[in-house]
Amino acid sequence: MEVTAVPEKVLELHNVSAGYKEGKKVKQILKDVSFTLYEGEIVGLVGASGSGKTTLCKCILGLLKDYEGQVIHYANSPQMVFQDPYGSLNPKKTIGWILEEPLKVRGGFSGQERRKQAEEMLEQVHLQKDFYGRYPRELSGGQRQRVSIALALMTGTKFILLDEPLSALDVTVQAQMIALLKELQQKEKITYLFVSHDLDLVSMLCGRVLYVSGQNVRWLTED
Repeated sequence: MEVTAVPEKVLELHNVSAGYKEGKKVKQILKDVSFTLYEGEIVGLVGASGSGKTTLCKCILGLLKDYEGQVIHYANSPQMVFQDPYGSLNPKKTIGWILEEPLKVRGGFSGQERRKQAEEMLEQVHLQKDFYGRYPRELSGGQRQRVSIALALMTGTKFILLDEPLSALDVTVQAQMIALLKELQQKEKITYLFVSHDLDLVSMLCGRVLYVSGQNVRWLTED
């Protein structure tokens, strides 16, 4: 009898409720949200503007402390890739310096080792080694987004939240980025939570989709 391996859990939410103060009252954004993400899957997160997608991501990332319920991580600290990579990359530093920063924080790496890992990571996201010495302003939008993904991976995380990462790119570059995300997912067993309002992109990339509406989160589709 063939035994199917059970995928490892990456994230669990149990009855998470969150909101913010509006005068003397508290406006509830999320109510009793529960779901589980597993290793190596790509899950979409969709919903109208103001539905609670950002609030949910803040709860997962630990940026919002004032919530009820449980957020349980089974992987290293998650990383976020934003819609505007230029805003999240230090314009005064080279790409090499930016990519080496997580290794400096972790410690235990020589300068030569840091550079080697940074150059290898550039190649992993399909950029040439000479990008190491360039500045963010010298890169196209798609190239900067590749650097943002590389930076997230340099932390060693296996869980990345992608916040509208393709919406500012043209169709051709979007297709290239989708191929890269799938390649990294399969190679490194990375889990993505892909936040987007574009259902076409979500359908091309995601196996399961979470829908945020009216304070609730439910599965819109599942494999």
